[in-house]
Amino acid sequence: MNTPALKGPYWVTVRQYRRTLWLAVAAVIVSLAVIGGLRIWDAQTPDQLLQDGYPIPSDENRGFRALEWAMEYAGGGMILLPLLVGAFVAGPLIAREFESGTYKLSLTQSVSPAAWLRAKLLTTTSAVLLVTLALTGVFRIGWERAAIFEGGAWDPGPYVATGVVLFAYLLAAVAVGALLGLLIRRTLVAMAATGLAMGVVLLVLGAYRWSFLPVKTITGPTGPTLWTPENGLMMDTGLLTASGARFDQSICWDEVNRTPGLDGMEDGGMKLFDRCLTRHGATAQYVDYHPSSHYWPTQLIESGILLALAALAAFAAFRVLRARLP
Repeated sequence: MNTPALKGPYWVTVRQYRRTLWLAVAAVIVSLAVIGGLRIWDAQTPDQLLQDGYPIPSDENRGFRALEWAMEYAGGGMILLPLLVGAFVAGPLIAREFESGTYKLSLTQSVSPAAWLRAKLLTTTSAVLLVTLALTGVFRIGWERAAIFEGGAWDPGPYVATGVVLFAYLLAAVAVGALLGLLIRRTLVAMAATGLAMGVVLLVLGAYRWSFLPVKTITGPTGPTLWTPENGLMMDTGLLTASGARFDQSICWDEVNRTPGLDGMEDGGMKLFDRCLTRHGATAQYVDYHPSSHYWPTQLIESGILLALAALAAFAAFRVLRARLP
């Protein structure tokens, strides 16, 4: 790549990993070609209209089915992007320099250890954020159409790929990768350790992100299913007794399943189930949900946690570097 504006260790870093940068650019171009091509294929088949005039893709629209499939895998790939970035920073970018001893050459060129590490991290971070911004744009091109039949931005893939939290994950991945690369100094081991560390971060935050803010609850009489308003995210649903206490439906299902002759009942035991609910006083239902207004605050809270992790890991990385290369 042509880098006339870069000097010193920044220029060296780009030169060292120019093939990786070109591969990243190629990945963006290929992604755009695939998603753009699928959108064009999808547009060749007109949508069918429901009775209320709402358009939906027709059953014969193979382009839309292929786009759905592609977006599902694209969302998973965007989730895994921080693991790949962290492993690259920890392994080839940092640990391999110490494993092979090539960092010594850089330090003989009137470059301090801190300036050497800072150049590597800033160059990598800038390239990663620019490539990710382009990939996010490509993802949105496909998701605007594929989201018709999907769960929307609440699903893990779109949540990460269409929000600000992905960039916070990447900053954390760069900082954690740098720290582990400096501590381990073995390429493959550092890559594995960083992948494991970022995997744990992804799993933990993914499991608890919808606990950051309290859910809202709506109630109604038993009968028609309650739906979450405001295109919200349903977290829990169940029955309530007359006193307002939540009732565990499994009690009645267990009672029905223990009834002799259940297989011969035409209604599958639903009358027994309804009588059990009446006996226990279950007269209403509830739905716990997150309204759409919780989406961006949750993104910002999760991003704040990741930025704090990135700051701590970066601080620790420079402390380790100073201790080992004063």
